[in-house]
Amino acid sequence: MTLRRASSRRGAPHAREVASDEAKRPTPGQLAHVAMLLAEVLAFTQPADVLLSRYFRTHPGLGARDRHVIAETVFGILRHLRFLEYMSGSRAPRPLLLAYFHRIQGMSLRGLAPLLNAGEAEQVAAMRAGSSEQAPLAVRADLPDWVVERLRTVLDEATILALGRAMQQPAPLDLRVNTLKASREDVRARLAAQGLAVTPTPFSPVGLRLVGKPAIQHHPLFTAGVIEVQDEGSQLTGFLLAPTRHERVADFCAGAGGKTLLLGALMHSQGRLYAFDVSAARLAKLRPRLARSGLSNVYPQLITDERDARLKRLTGKFDRVLVDAPCSGLGTLRRNPDLKWRQTPDSVAELTAKQARILAAASRLLKPAGRLVYATCSILPEENESIVENFLAQHPEFQLIPANQVLARQHIALDTGAYLELSPALHATDGFFAAVLERTP
Repeated sequence: MTLRRASSRRGAPHAREVASDEAKRPTPGQLAHVAMLLAEVLAFTQPADVLLSRYFRTHPGLGARDRHVIAETVFGILRHLRFLEYMSGSRAPRPLLLAYFHRIQGMSLRGLAPLLNAGEAEQVAAMRAGSSEQAPLAVRADLPDWVVERLRTVLDEATILALGRAMQQPAPLDLRVNTLKASREDVRARLAAQGLAVTPTPFSPVGLRLVGKPAIQHHPLFTAGVIEVQDEGSQLTGFLLAPTRHERVADFCAGAGGKTLLLGALMHSQGRLYAFDVSAARLAKLRPRLARSGLSNVYPQLITDERDARLKRLTGKFDRVLVDAPCSGLGTLRRNPDLKWRQTPDSVAELTAKQARILAAASRLLKPAGRLVYATCSILPEENESIVENFLAQHPEFQLIPANQVLARQHIALDTGAYLELSPALHATDGFFAAVLERTP
């Protein structure tokens, strides 16, 4: 990372630097709020977005501009935490803040001066002199050591570095068009006519990508169920499952139903689509989305676990099953940068055991010649390829169907090989994995 040097030319360059610093510089009050919030967030006991929402509720006097600055600063620090800690030599809120505004936001020492306490100018100068080029790969990629070691088993150093740096960038806002209500081109034209910069997603035929972060949840197209917020990678899992009209389909870990709604639209609201989940709270979030969508073929089902007696009665009854398995979420670090510090090798070990159980249970729902898609938003091989390979070794009645062939049959020009493996560095999506499995006839 390089710093912009002060120009020796007169007038305008210095004026532009001062103006730039003033635009970036938070107020002392905003800085104080960030420091208080960081002290909570850096304990990593709860998700950062939960803590942020709670903090804003308990500080109702904060204006929209204040909330924006505070949120962007907190998440910016989380995205670059390993680097900032390396440069500042501390994980305390105040040094991290100064390192963030100096080394990430590019503020000069002169521009930071109004915010500095006694002795802090020397700290900032030391940060300016430091370089991360010789730092360990984990620091440059801004990932925990144990994550980098797992990635080294399948990726080279340059790929890990590119992945880590892509994860440090905020995610774009992807939308899925509900094709029961409108075409992608019609929605794109309507959004563009309202001044929103929007482009078709390169791979998903029902996706749109917005520039910036407009409050789309209040847009008439959203409230009418014409669009939903959904990452393009998540959309592609529906096209791997490729359900058709009149089939019986299960979304085995439905959660709040983003993929359920996509599957229902691909089925043209025909057939029967079961949305299973162990959380009543998550399924409750599906119901208003379902009402907006216009779908009439979705049946939310609360289950106790993958051994629920109701599932046993459905053995061999389904044409297609989606298993969007609970996972570490390490593919979503652009959106949830604190996850890399809240997950541990032990928590991943617990997840992989659960993933194997869920995949085995879900597979029993399939008819002969039925299709199952196993998916995660993880970048770790033990949650992805290893789960699938172990399952196939124990279930010879299943075979792997190359994901690139499934997508090609639907005219989706994306080839990542036998598995769908998406990376923010290559595809501008979340880190995503999916495998297509079919039961022999």
